[in-house]
Amino acid sequence: CPGGRNPWTGVSQFLQTSQKIIQFASGKEPQPGETVIYVAGAFDLFHIGHVDFLEKVHGLAERPYVIAGLHFDQEVNHYKGKNYPIMNLHERTLSVLACRYVSEVVIGAPYAVTAELLDHFKVDLVCHGKTEIVPDKDGSDPYQEPKRRGIFCQIDSGNDLTTDLIVQRIIKNRLEYEARNQKKEAKELAFLEARRRQEAQRERESDC
Repeated sequence: CPGGRNPWTGVSQFLQTSQKIIQFASGKEPQPGETVIYVAGAFDLFHIGHVDFLEKVHGLAERPYVIAGLHFDQEVNHYKGKNYPIMNLHERTLSVLACRYVSEVVIGAPYAVTAELLDHFKVDLVCHGKTEIVPDKDGSDPYQEPKRRGIFCQIDSGNDLTTDLIVQRIIKNRLEYEARNQKKEAKELAFLEARRRQEAQRERESDC
């Protein structure tokens, strides 16, 4: 391989471009009479649970314009901990933009839904799923402002799938796979050892 790097197994850094984003975005501004609905989150490992939630949000209005605010990687790691997010902000952006129920994405949205954000996008409704709302770094409610305005709504998507559950499944399947392989390897080693002993026994008997 040129430069000694294998294109199939080497580590690749995802490169984001404005053209790449445009390919996924609808490019449509909110029109008069449309209801602007804002949702925010990590949307990590974008899955059917996210889709069901966004579909429910989209169905709240006759003419919805759904804006999804995606938090910075550092912000997600702050409230999710561990090794989250699994996907970086650019990857999460393209995943959400590809969803038919989303009209626009705020890349690197603030964790707290501020008055400035609501006024800038002329937001009519702010929605959140049934997952826990983690307080901001100062202990305040990140949805304090939309709640004060009476435009906050919690949505039950009817789907219990979360990114945490997916990660747990992956880890569980990986551990089961390793356990099966270790068991298989132990059997093979035991078989080889038994065979070696049989051959050694035959050699001793033939020498007598």
